[in-house]
Amino acid sequence: MFDHEGTLVRTGRAAANGTSLHYRTAGSGPAVVLLHGVPKTGYHWRHLVPKLTPQYTVVVPDLRGLGDSARPADGYDSATMSDDIAALMSGLGHESYAVIGEDWGAVIGYQLAARHRDHVTALVFAEALFPGFGFEDHAALTTENVSSGMHLWHLGFYFQPDVPEMLIAGHERELITHMIKFERSRPDSATPDAIDEYVRCYSMPGGVRAMLSIYRAMLVDAEQNRRAAQQKLDIPVLALGGSAFIGDRNESQMRLMAHDVTGHVFDAGHDLAEEVPEEMADVVLPFLARTPVTSRAA
Repeated sequence: MFDHEGTLVRTGRAAANGTSLHYRTAGSGPAVVLLHGVPKTGYHWRHLVPKLTPQYTVVVPDLRGLGDSARPADGYDSATMSDDIAALMSGLGHESYAVIGEDWGAVIGYQLAARHRDHVTALVFAEALFPGFGFEDHAALTTENVSSGMHLWHLGFYFQPDVPEMLIAGHERELITHMIKFERSRPDSATPDAIDEYVRCYSMPGGVRAMLSIYRAMLVDAEQNRRAAQQKLDIPVLALGGSAFIGDRNESQMRLMAHDVTGHVFDAGHDLAEEVPEEMADVVLPFLARTPVTSRAA
């Protein structure tokens, strides 16, 4: 992963909230933290990072249990994982920062903004469904879900104990390749280097277990999201969708969670930062520019 000058980003590990997170960082200026989803790692942001580093200090963690971060036995609910990021950012000296999240990283990013309101200045929420606000409905085998491409069959499968681990072991590449390519309108954007990186990380000891633990915390996440939504966010929120996947539902969900919401839908599928990075940057950068972000040292 490189910055706008073609310089390799810095990488490190940090103790955070009782675990250890691997992270990459580059650039200078106000801080922006980028939170990836599943089955991806921080490598997902490789195209967007050099668009941000001319103006921002970018921090790209691998979430708890994923990528090259540690894989503890528990703590995979969204609130705990958001506290991981808050501790990481504080430890790196960033007391205020914007958040860009996608998929599960967007849900965690919302919890980060809701739980650490004095630190998060803006939220970009990309291509995610909220547990507790309709996510679970897409697990149902219905004509509507199947015909729209939104039958999320894997939710129920992943929730079961032991059996998914047994069936996925040795087939991580097949599962990850299928999930990523199926959810994109531009499947060729899932380049071999990215697939190799994701397979490497999820094939390591505990990689699949950690991924499944995130899904198995959905019922806890649902309660956390319902509680947090009782007090809407006051910060600006940009809700981004891909027309071939969640689309404008990203905006409609966030209007339940925040007062100041702007939406944009791209001609794309689920993984915007890999499918349409140029177009995403063209929307994200003006949003961040109009948001007052200060970079205060801890």
